[in-house]
Amino acid sequence: MDPLTNPSPRYCSLRLNRLGENSVSGRRTRGPGGTEALRLGTGAGVNAEPPRDALGGGADGIGSAIVGNFARQGSKVAFVDINAAYARATIERCIADGVAHTPIFYEVDLRDIGALQVACTRAIDDLGGVTVLVNNAAFQEHAESIEDITEEQFRRTFETNIFGYFHMAQAALPHLREGSSIINTGSIVGIVGNKILIDYTASKGAIHAFTKSLALSLGERGIRVNCVVPGPVWTPNIPGTMPMSEIEKFGHEVALKRPGQPDELAPAYVLLASDDGSFMTGSLVEVTGGKLG
Repeated sequence: MDPLTNPSPRYCSLRLNRLGENSVSGRRTRGPGGTEALRLGTGAGVNAEPPRDALGGGADGIGSAIVGNFARQGSKVAFVDINAAYARATIERCIADGVAHTPIFYEVDLRDIGALQVACTRAIDDLGGVTVLVNNAAFQEHAESIEDITEEQFRRTFETNIFGYFHMAQAALPHLREGSSIINTGSIVGIVGNKILIDYTASKGAIHAFTKSLALSLGERGIRVNCVVPGPVWTPNIPGTMPMSEIEKFGHEVALKRPGQPDELAPAYVLLASDDGSFMTGSLVEVTGGKLG
């Protein structure tokens, strides 16, 4: 039975995408050298009582790995994303892994504020509350020069990468309590820069600053806010948005001489969501394979 149309409470698709963007296939992709981009890992330990997790951007790449890792730990997970095909593949992998709680998916474009607010409210109701919010949605498109970045691209990058995070946090905050956690996804290029990703790097730098400021704001309420900072990670976004010259050498500039895999990032999110990260807030946790500048 299709997990996106089954009316059972364990499966739900709230179809709020008003922009008509094309879905992509749910097949696994391979990085340079034939490495599998969506392989499943073992993750790390979490609380005896697993959290209820809401994710913005969980259908593919790092987001899919987070959904799968949290679900295998026993967490209840709901996620929103624009790509229904990838979301279906993520859910099917979780079912194949025998997770206790099948993730719930809502198809929505994070740039549509009204639809996003409805989706967040529905997700929190379906989960029975929320203890962890993960902001992971991202858009990037390379440009050889700042003159080549259109107003449309610039707005889409910021509306997805930082506006979406801001509105997700606003929607979830009334439901978070002491001990809850917000985890954002930044990028090492938001620290060191990248000459062909000017708008993207600027949006990621904004996420880093947003994380630190929100951590200061919510600390007295006992809500932790952190940011995972990935280095070069092989996801469907790379072959879909980068020039071939970059794809062929992608990730080999780091100390480990290879790109990371999404499931090598997911344990960092589990740590930040768990009691093991109870004294971590305002942190930018770099998982970069040794990309230092």
